[in-house]
Amino acid sequence: MALKGKVALVTGSTSGIGLGIARALAAEGADIMLNGFGDAAAIETLRAGLETEFSVKVAYDGADLSKAAGVAELVAKTQSELGSLDILVNNAGVQFVAPVEEFPEAKWEAIIAINLSAVFYGMKAAIPGMKAKGWGRIINIASAHGLVASPHKVAYVAAKHGVVGATKVAAIELANDGITVNAICPGWVLTPLVEKQLEDRAKEAGTDVPTEEKKMLQETQPMLKFTTPEHIGGLAVFLCLDAAQTITGVPLPIDGGWVAH
Repeated sequence: MALKGKVALVTGSTSGIGLGIARALAAEGADIMLNGFGDAAAIETLRAGLETEFSVKVAYDGADLSKAAGVAELVAKTQSELGSLDILVNNAGVQFVAPVEEFPEAKWEAIIAINLSAVFYGMKAAIPGMKAKGWGRIINIASAHGLVASPHKVAYVAAKHGVVGATKVAAIELANDGITVNAICPGWVLTPLVEKQLEDRAKEAGTDVPTEEKKMLQETQPMLKFTTPEHIGGLAVFLCLDAAQTITGVPLPIDGGWVAH
């Protein structure tokens, strides 16, 4: 229970990577503010289940992260309902693929708003409280695409590169305030969304899921193994421990060697 007494806000945490991180932090004793979209009844079942499973406080807020006011209100609600905000995980993200010349401007704006601007808004709102306590952990979920590019993902790649840059700036500014700021850069992660993609690919190709898994991984990763939300949760927990107190301003790939070649 290394994080007992700490409060963590994890955006985009009702499924996938965000939920994996929230579960890992709760398992170490942190109280959790969940955030994300989905069926209200299912989210309440998830919230109550996490409280029971880990014996921590778990709250939920469906704030609109595309607006500065929505993010600031989410941070304020975390502080008022759970008493603090010690760990901020900016995880929420959206994606769209198209060539640059065909990329819809509305999709560009939406991806930049959620994947990049919301990270800035979250850090801006959370930092004063962390400074006052002399302790904080900010973990921005970037991507292997924060370090390298792929075609047809101009907004996503631009946003994730921006997240890495913003992470470095905040880390430098907060280096002597007891606050670390790092970016986790996943490669392929086996989330429900990717599982559905694999099933669809197998149907279209007349193959099976294991075949499509290998093909998907071979496109970018030397290691033919998916990262899981639990792996990313474990890395997030480590970044919150005393052992990681001098790790700051770092984009940490967890990507099966994607950016190494």
